[in-house]
Amino acid sequence: MLDWIKCQGNVWCNLNTVNLNHPHFNNMEGVYIIWHGGSNPSTVRIGQGVIKDRLAAHRTDPDIQVLSHLDLYVTWASVPPPSMDGVEVFLANSLNPIVGFVFPSAQPIPVNLPW
Repeated sequence: MLDWIKCQGNVWCNLNTVNLNHPHFNNMEGVYIIWHGGSNPSTVRIGQGVIKDRLAAHRTDPDIQVLSHLDLYVTWASVPPPSMDGVEVFLANSLNPIVGFVFPSAQPIPVNLPW
């Protein structure tokens, strides 16, 4: 079972304002989900890797930031590197993100969703 992270106050973190310099992110590897709010929330991007680095890159990604007017939220979970591909495939198959790609050769590894 994955431990999906929320920000202080037990609220979903905003992609563009979460403090990526917080010690929590030191050596944090795993998977993440970015979604937008609004009247029809939708998954924007699913990914994996060094969480701090990946989220920083998505802050300047025009394909993601074009949706920032709907508020972009993010959550992440620590996952051992050998399982990241499979977890990412499962999340992508389950949540159908608007942006990005998956590893079609990886066997999906079922995990709990954050909501």
